[in-house]
Amino acid sequence: MEPRESWAALAAGGIAGVFVDLILFPLDTVKTRLQSPQGFRKAGGFRGIYAGVPSTAIGSFPNAAAFFITYENVKSVLHHDSTSYLTPVTHMVAASFGEVVACLIRVPSEVVKQRAQVSPSAGTFRILSHTLYHEGIQGLYRGYKSTVLREIPFSLVQFPLWEFLKDLWSWKQGHVVDSWQSAVCGAFAGGFAAAVTTPLDVAKTRIMLAKAGSTTASGNVLAALGGIWRTQGLPGLQARPLPVPCRTCSAPSTPQEGPVLVQQQQVGLSWLVYSKARLQLRCRRRRSFLTGDVGFSRIMIRTSPQHSSPTHVE
Repeated sequence: MEPRESWAALAAGGIAGVFVDLILFPLDTVKTRLQSPQGFRKAGGFRGIYAGVPSTAIGSFPNAAAFFITYENVKSVLHHDSTSYLTPVTHMVAASFGEVVACLIRVPSEVVKQRAQVSPSAGTFRILSHTLYHEGIQGLYRGYKSTVLREIPFSLVQFPLWEFLKDLWSWKQGHVVDSWQSAVCGAFAGGFAAAVTTPLDVAKTRIMLAKAGSTTASGNVLAALGGIWRTQGLPGLQARPLPVPCRTCSAPSTPQEGPVLVQQQQVGLSWLVYSKARLQLRCRRRRSFLTGDVGFSRIMIRTSPQHSSPTHVE
């Protein structure tokens, strides 16, 4: 990938991350409280719905930028040596690399954000300082393994499906999909991937919110899943594929409703903003480059000694 393309992917990814995370933050808070061990009402209900937003505001741009630039670069490298039937594998590998890199930034931000979401009376800075004082840096990375174990399967399902839906839609209409069509494909792919990986998402949330020193806080995903199964059974592990928004507003006490809907909206909006932003940045840089070339050509115009008319110096 050319440097200009890389910078466009980085900037567009960061813009998409900040825009989507801040717009949908209230829904993300509801999702976290639905998945918390104390239940929706005790975790705050609809109070302090923007608790933890400073952590998201700071972490969203570098997190999303790291993912998109890694994804695009790895996909560009692998695409040169892959045949058409290996294209889905290319997207899977690129997305997995992107998630591993992005989680280095995402997990500390996520830990602080989720703890603030279930403790709306405590400020973000207070939670950050408390975590560093009692657990150190490793406390901010508690749940890194569970996050990666959740994000990689999510990406392995989402990105090949997203690319397949875009190709199918492009073939059906005879031209490349528009940004909004890409977003629709992303929403469907993200919703399906969320339905498959919700148990891992619940386990990740429980690990991040667990008290220091507890069994769940050790980061063992299987132990976390086993604990949820024993206390809440299957409803505690898996969300319904088609949640009803109005029922979510009735303050449910289990993580059965909401996460899939939130993920659908996040993925759809993210790809819409990313596609639009990247297109605009590429066009802007192309216009700047062409303008620069014209200016350079004008500077290099001189009058030939043999001719009175101006000539270009190549």
